[in-house]
Amino acid sequence: MKAFVVTAPKTFELQDVAPPIAQSGEAIVKVNRVGICGTDVEFFNGSMPYLHDGQAKYPMRIGHEWTGTVISVGAGVDAKLIGRRFVGDVMLGCGECKRCKTGRQHTCANRFEVGIRNGWSGALAEQLAIPARFLHEIPESFDDTIGALVEPGANAWRVADAAQPAPGKQILIWGTGTIGLLTAQFCIAMGATVHMVGKDPVTIKLAIEVGAASAGESVIEIDGGYDVVIDATFDRGVPAKLVDLVEPGGRIVLIGVDNNSAMIDSRKLVFKDITMVGILSGSPGLPHSIEFIKSGRINPRIIVGATVGLNEVGEVFLGKRPTGAGAGPKILVDPSKF
Repeated sequence: MKAFVVTAPKTFELQDVAPPIAQSGEAIVKVNRVGICGTDVEFFNGSMPYLHDGQAKYPMRIGHEWTGTVISVGAGVDAKLIGRRFVGDVMLGCGECKRCKTGRQHTCANRFEVGIRNGWSGALAEQLAIPARFLHEIPESFDDTIGALVEPGANAWRVADAAQPAPGKQILIWGTGTIGLLTAQFCIAMGATVHMVGKDPVTIKLAIEVGAASAGESVIEIDGGYDVVIDATFDRGVPAKLVDLVEPGGRIVLIGVDNNSAMIDSRKLVFKDITMVGILSGSPGLPHSIEFIKSGRINPRIIVGATVGLNEVGEVFLGKRPTGAGAGPKILVDPSKF
């Protein structure tokens, strides 16, 4: 089968590789769509910390935001899964440790991460192997585009859930990329008023289209201040700014990370009685993402700019915008086209 392989920083090949064979407990999925994520970009350009602390190494088959159809199963897996469409968790916990047994398998010390950690091959390929227990079936009403947006939607749901949105709350989201725009939709669906800050005029306009009360390149002061502030950027300077922007007794939620440490004055957190929450993974949010999309409470399709084939992925990573791409920041890949 064909697979996109990163062999070194900014070096890639479209390789012919052996298709996966289902081991006990596993399913083989024909990948129908996969999204390109900021984490994938970090692996491509060599800046991802896992490459420097031994948790990942080249060559790598990346890609973790996928949807596909089960085509075979291994021992112990119900054959009725074959022919059905799923999305999958990224974090593959061991299932035996305290964290896994208490619903925190995404923090398992021994976890694999699909296309990210400990050598588990990713979804930028025609087929993918995954333990069947990490599959989540999608409704028939979801096309492949929507299916591929469930996983980033799950991350955004977790951010929104941590923000505790409700009617009357004013929330500032810094970052108008995929996660920022999806988080805005969840927060608005839960009743909050959302304001956004970004760098790209195109995605700033999208922020208004998804329902933000305001969006621009700088923070707008509002009466009463922000009850919650969210960092959905890759800018190490943003977290410290959020500490100054949030109201006393408010909340800060972090999902964006720079490759360098972000410095925060912890005294301000104490004196303002601020709650700060970090979000690692969308794992606990997958069922919620599916339900919100199914019910029509959010519409993730607006964030998609284009769908390309495997042969075009390298150019996307090198910064080339696909011909005819729309305004959305998310680029999807159809692995059947190469």
